[in-house]
Amino acid sequence: SRRREVKNNCDLHFKVSRDRYSGYPLTIEGFAYLWSGARVSYGVSSGRICYEMKINEEISVKHLPSSEPDPHVARIGWSLDSCSTQLGEEDFSYGYGGTGKKSSNCKFEDYGEKFGENDVIGCFIDFESGDEVEMAFSKNGRFLGVAFHVAKAELAGRSLFPHVLVKNCAVEFNFGQQEQPFFPPLENYTFIQHVQLGNRTRGAVGPATRSDCEILMMVGLPASGKTTWAIKYALENPEKKYNILGTNSIMEKMKVMGLRRQRNYAGRWDILIQQATQCLNRLIQIAARKRRNYILDQTNVYGSAQRRKMRPFEGFQRKAVVICPTEEDLKERTKRQTEEEGKDVPDHAVLEMKGRKPKTNRNAPPD
Repeated sequence: SRRREVKNNCDLHFKVSRDRYSGYPLTIEGFAYLWSGARVSYGVSSGRICYEMKINEEISVKHLPSSEPDPHVARIGWSLDSCSTQLGEEDFSYGYGGTGKKSSNCKFEDYGEKFGENDVIGCFIDFESGDEVEMAFSKNGRFLGVAFHVAKAELAGRSLFPHVLVKNCAVEFNFGQQEQPFFPPLENYTFIQHVQLGNRTRGAVGPATRSDCEILMMVGLPASGKTTWAIKYALENPEKKYNILGTNSIMEKMKVMGLRRQRNYAGRWDILIQQATQCLNRLIQIAARKRRNYILDQTNVYGSAQRRKMRPFEGFQRKAVVICPTEEDLKERTKRQTEEEGKDVPDHAVLEMKGRKPKTNRNAPPD
């Protein structure tokens, strides 16, 4: 069977090529700031397994300011199927990046060396070395040593999946489908495509039909708790693999070394926010054409906006989730959000929204 990235298991702005062994991110406008990730269909929990990634192109992004750190970079490794696409930024997600760093759970440490266009990175995972799983990498055939040791007890038998995260780079993979590898693998390692299907684990499969897809539309004032609810609900329902569509999720994909950009951003913050909003609008258009489950994390307090945004998702199971905190809670949340994220929604805008009581049908979303 053919190896490939799962359509349901990559960022909306990651384009899987027709051959299913290569891909690239959107790079127009604000997308050039975003990381874009994909995880492969099948994972493994035994044996000594490997695959290769080659950076085919560092895509031109002349519209980025010269102050942008590392405009071209890739991160490669392994993660659980339940992890987000942000490789190396949470538990059980392990990546080696082109900046010469390894990372897991947002802990970045020096490892190996830098890599970029035309370099080939070999990814090796060893489940046969005692009580620990070892992950190692090579660059252009030269072994870089073990990067990660993970106790088997922590993994509890769960499979790890090949995973890539890129920023303005086009990449291709060799899972064993090529007649000859880019470079010979380590001794006793098997390319993942050559592992019997019975010894691989299938990742989560997306909704089979459009009518199986869900979109939950958040409705509420700024700082009312919509994003908090959306993240919690997505975590509590991992089998749904909800994609959260909102400016907060966009900013999460603009991280530098695992840290969110805040008011100390070198460029103009208002322009970055504007570009994030443009990216979000484009992602919503893409989302309506794909069979996935979504949470639309915006204010959506106006009936006209609700109808306009839901119309492209006709055929989905469409539901509204209204967040109405007390006035005291809203004031506290607004203050906390402003302190932590630097957001400052004008009072007149909030007052106008308050004057628009959400009109939603409990049994059916707006048409």
